[in-house]
Amino acid sequence: MIKKWVVAGSIMLLLLTGCNKEEKTNVNEKKESDEAVQETATKNEFSYRFPLTGIGTEEQTKRRAIAVVINNHPAARPQSGLNKADIVYEVLAEGDVTRLLAVFQSEMPDQVGPVRSARDYLIELAKGFNSLFIAHGYSPEAKKMLEQGYIDNLNGMKYDGTLFKRVDFRKAPHNSYISFANIKKGAELNNYDLTESPDPLKFYQKDELAKITGKKASSVMISYFSNDLFNVSYEYDPKLEKYRRYTNEEQTVDYETKEPVLIDNILILEMEHKVIDNYGRRDINLTSGGKGYLLQKGKWNEIEWKNKEGKIIPYLNGEEASFVPGKTWVNVIPSDPGLTESVSFESN
Repeated sequence: MIKKWVVAGSIMLLLLTGCNKEEKTNVNEKKESDEAVQETATKNEFSYRFPLTGIGTEEQTKRRAIAVVINNHPAARPQSGLNKADIVYEVLAEGDVTRLLAVFQSEMPDQVGPVRSARDYLIELAKGFNSLFIAHGYSPEAKKMLEQGYIDNLNGMKYDGTLFKRVDFRKAPHNSYISFANIKKGAELNNYDLTESPDPLKFYQKDELAKITGKKASSVMISYFSNDLFNVSYEYDPKLEKYRRYTNEEQTVDYETKEPVLIDNILILEMEHKVIDNYGRRDINLTSGGKGYLLQKGKWNEIEWKNKEGKIIPYLNGEEASFVPGKTWVNVIPSDPGLTESVSFESN
């Protein structure tokens, strides 16, 4: 009887020993795994980054980019929502009037506008990020592209008074606005998927930011045919390490909150422009590549730009340039008169 108890006790001891070893192994493996995750999180601060800003986030983003054509006429300023945009393109429309394409992904403002009409090159820029494209109206070329389903879109010509609302504090055509709640509603009505994030841009790691080199500049002025109403200037704030934007010496702020637009990267790109009709509409060559300037951390560099899978990408010394994590503003200017005639820098 005693022998049986001894044998049984031995078996139990072996089982407990085995279990303890397995538990210790599992605990050790879990500890090593947690430490690896923690080390990665500490190094990068966050596990994930938003694809168009490089800003850290705890959760992987699954949100489609939304690209909105925004009016930049003096009667439309200050606009709503620009301070939340990841990237803003400022491009000539007719004459010397510029129009904006604001791309949202990491943040979505409650309301955005005034919304203005589409141009084919604005559609192409939005397409590069697989955006849902929002506009109110269109040029003949843009209308063909939209009607042929070239890009998922919501247009105020169809949804004026429903998804798009007219505000009473501005006059048409400077008074069309859309909320992001209505953008989602419009996407549902048209079975547009809003969960596919754009491919990420290339960003500096935190420890690389101090190594950014270039010529110093405290401010830059961009002239669109010497029209003061659309001349743009950026001033670097060394305390914030960001740029403030001004049009005709008036700071760009949000209409509702009065928050200033603060920018981390400025691209000034030279592209071939050609007037194509009696209204002064333009064709802008987005594919040829060309010269440009890149401003970051109070410094600027000459760069080359290329169209890479529909996106305009800067190249520095033959390699794809990195962006500072944060917001980006892109000014597109005509190759005639070009960068040297349209852009001037000041350094204190």
